[in-house]
Amino acid sequence: MTTRLQAEASILEEVTRAADELVDFTIDLVKMPTVNPPGEGYRECAELIGGKLQAFGHQTAYITADASAEHSDAYPRVNVLGRREGSGGGPTVHFNGHFDVVPAGGGWTVDPFAGVVREGRLYGRGSADMKAGLACALFAVEAVRRAGVELAGSVEISGTVDEESGGFAGLAHLAEQGLVARGKTDHVIIPEPLDVDRVCLGHRGVYWFKVISEGRIGHGAMPFLGVNAIEQMGPVLEEIRRRLKPSLEQRRTAMPVVPDAARQSSININSILGGQAGQEPQTPCVADRCEAVFDRRFVVEESLEATRAEIADLLERVAAQDEARQYSLEELMVVRPTLTEEDDPLVLALARSIESVLGRQPELVASPGTYDHKHVARIAGIDSCVAYGPGALEQAHQPDEWCSIDDMVNATRVMALTLLDLAGETN
Repeated sequence: MTTRLQAEASILEEVTRAADELVDFTIDLVKMPTVNPPGEGYRECAELIGGKLQAFGHQTAYITADASAEHSDAYPRVNVLGRREGSGGGPTVHFNGHFDVVPAGGGWTVDPFAGVVREGRLYGRGSADMKAGLACALFAVEAVRRAGVELAGSVEISGTVDEESGGFAGLAHLAEQGLVARGKTDHVIIPEPLDVDRVCLGHRGVYWFKVISEGRIGHGAMPFLGVNAIEQMGPVLEEIRRRLKPSLEQRRTAMPVVPDAARQSSININSILGGQAGQEPQTPCVADRCEAVFDRRFVVEESLEATRAEIADLLERVAAQDEARQYSLEELMVVRPTLTEEDDPLVLALARSIESVLGRQPELVASPGTYDHKHVARIAGIDSCVAYGPGALEQAHQPDEWCSIDDMVNATRVMALTLLDLAGETN
């Protein structure tokens, strides 16, 4: 019978031995341009992950969200789920990572889908956010197996789609199908890039909405005969700039959101589109429709109801200033803030593992943006969920995105020891 210290030493040794395999598999993932939108290469990437799960001894299934609005024959929404049964009596630990990535964009000095390794960094779109983290989870679980350690609890790994656009065909779908659920799943680790010495307890809320201003078409040479919807959007933007934004900047949260500038409420204008309804903009006409999309982030101290009411009141106040102004409001996405307790067993286990691997206590943080924790909390009803993984938060969605190879190996060590801590070695 091995002692706990012997089991830990064997697991850490296996992680070290597998470092090159870990990097190579992450490169394979990065080379797949799983760009969202529109959702390219999902099936192929799911099968790549599924093949590795099967090779690592997992029962593997592919779950297609074929009823989702995003699913199509051209861009199927295919997720993959692997499970290894424990000997019994222990909890189920679930690792979840999304494999969709945002478009590469401009400004790169390397091929964004080549998986270039240079000076201890792996470059590529999705390297940090979050294909490295997903690969680390696979190899963390595999290190436990290679070390010959039999767990009492079961372990699952899912690779899911569409997180960058809300995750509704991905982890939300798995939760809706009861594959990730309270009573079945005890702990969830999402290896998002929030630094290898941090544990992320949750995120701010999102109220994503569209404001539509309605005008009246007219000839561009006689604009006085029409009502310009683009001009009517101006007072809304000005009211947000002059009154709402300064108010939001005063609302600081006790949540440990990083970076510090994100520890307040905020609103961003994502896009504005104006012109003729249902047509390409035409220069000789007065614009009769304008749409503006807003991204409102709210903190845990604010209620969703108050956040909604504040926007509705703003539009009503602006409309009352001129009877020609007509506005409608369309909700696009609503996410409530999430926050796991600091004394949750998962948080404590990760803290012990980080101290063991890195020699220091982790910083407990919250994310400025949302991730799939929202579905774990709201749909699956699971309280014990955190984000922990390699990569710097500031690298997400950037040109020349990269992830430190040293951080990848250390994160794999941390996740492997955390799995041992939570799932328990069979006596």
